[in-house]
Amino acid sequence: MIFLFAFLVSGVVCMIGQLILDYTKLTPGHVTSLFTVLGVVLSFLKIYEKFVSFAGAGATVIISNFGHLLYQAGIEGFHANGILGLFSGLLAKSSVAIVGAVIFSFVLAMMFQPRD
Repeated sequence: MIFLFAFLVSGVVCMIGQLILDYTKLTPGHVTSLFTVLGVVLSFLKIYEKFVSFAGAGATVIISNFGHLLYQAGIEGFHANGILGLFSGLLAKSSVAIVGAVIFSFVLAMMFQPRD
């Protein structure tokens, strides 16, 4: 049943993103930022943890989870080391995602030719 919930939840989130793209003038960058900020807000309101426990991987693979992770890392770092811990916590948790995106982007850019 957890697989069904994960599939349905991530599918609904993707559908919402596609509807936003189809019926507004927002670009994919806007929608990505919107979902990331939404993840931060839901994490701040303590809703995202309930969302993850219900949907499992359906809530942890979507872009709003990146906002959730950034918020959690910032709070943990702030409680551990103050204001400087806020920034170091953000870098510690998000570095894997950022480095992965850079490496995969580079590899794909080397594999494919740009359009004219």
